[in-house]
Amino acid sequence: MTTGPATPPAGPLSKGGGSPAPGRLSSAQRKAIVAGTIGNTVEWVDWALYSIFAKIIADEFFPKGDGAVALLSTLAVFAVGFVMRPVGAAVLGAYADRHGRKKGMTLTVALMAGAGFLIAITPNYDTIGVLSPLVLLLARLVQGFSAGGEFGSSSAFLVESAARGRRAFAGSWQQVSVAGGVLIASLLGTLTTSTLSDDAVHSWGWRAAFVFGGLLGLVGLWLRVTVEDTESFTQAQDTGRTRTNPVKTMFVEHPAATLRVAGITIAGTLTYYIWVNYLPTYANLTTGIPLKTALLSQTLCLVVFVVALPFVGLLSDRIGRKPTMAAFAGGFVVLAWPLLHLLSGSFLSLFLVQLVGMLLILGYSANCAVIMAEQFPAEVRATGIALPYALAVALFGGTAPYLTTWMHENGHSDLLWIYVSGAALISLVVYLTMPETKDKEFA
Repeated sequence: MTTGPATPPAGPLSKGGGSPAPGRLSSAQRKAIVAGTIGNTVEWVDWALYSIFAKIIADEFFPKGDGAVALLSTLAVFAVGFVMRPVGAAVLGAYADRHGRKKGMTLTVALMAGAGFLIAITPNYDTIGVLSPLVLLLARLVQGFSAGGEFGSSSAFLVESAARGRRAFAGSWQQVSVAGGVLIASLLGTLTTSTLSDDAVHSWGWRAAFVFGGLLGLVGLWLRVTVEDTESFTQAQDTGRTRTNPVKTMFVEHPAATLRVAGITIAGTLTYYIWVNYLPTYANLTTGIPLKTALLSQTLCLVVFVVALPFVGLLSDRIGRKPTMAAFAGGFVVLAWPLLHLLSGSFLSLFLVQLVGMLLILGYSANCAVIMAEQFPAEVRATGIALPYALAVALFGGTAPYLTTWMHENGHSDLLWIYVSGAALISLVVYLTMPETKDKEFA
């Protein structure tokens, strides 16, 4: 990463000008972090609802018959959505580097909300036949495109909005917002499956949840329209440092940082999509625990996860990125086997497995935005965060629910721990060998 000026930019300036004291957030910075967090939260509600209602969507959008085949088809569409994430990362990340974080984030939330509405109103397979899964596929491709650009734009925005010595704290709110979106989606799933009959859930309940998510997306759109862009971007723009082709610049001028971001992501995205997104469905499949009970466990664990994230961000700002991320990866290397073998049909076992896994994931989630942002200068930061991250997520995150279900259906559930601990070991090596960036200058 290129070094910045002796006094790093502090994010969006208040009208009075001047940088705040190290470690303290100005009112303009607090406003930027709040706006960025809320906007990102409501966008991820739509993304998470798909995995929450995966089994119901399988029944609605695919031919009746073999339930396992329908679920695998639904998860294949889930995975295909991740194929678009690198495309969205390249296109929308470059857009945010050329035209600003604000414009990039406004575009991503509009695309996500619109695709959520489309899923909500699409007739089922019995009504329009093969068009139903095709429209579903189109909507998920748009959502994947949006999600690909969202992470880079919002991460750059939040970290660039931070005071000195508080970059991990500010960046942790990116994952607070993602987990908050999953939490809201989980609450919607819990309320829908707990208060409505099965017939009502299948006929209109799950659609109402998607409509509500789309409406929240409009709130996020409004918030992003009203926020100012970051000082890091405006300085890059004013000094002529913005690039016409940020993707090429990233690969040519920052190849080591690009590879490092991908390595940082491998274990984080795999464990996140298994533990935070898909574990309720997996537990329902493998142990027979009722879906509403599994979703309740997920909701309770997510509350703990969301509350703890900023505190782990503060810890990272104090002791560094490497030790906090190494604790996450090392924990999964050691605990993947006992955690997955503890899983049974009881609420307590699922809750303990989810809670321990999510507490470990804090070490990754609190750091991922800041550690990736610290690898690149402002002129390629959104692209540098978004593209290698999206490639790793597409390979290891988007395929995780499908491969997990496939392992179960083919009698290989006992091998899942090898998959998890192997990915964790790869990222652990990256964490232990990467340079510490906590005290690096930032521009």
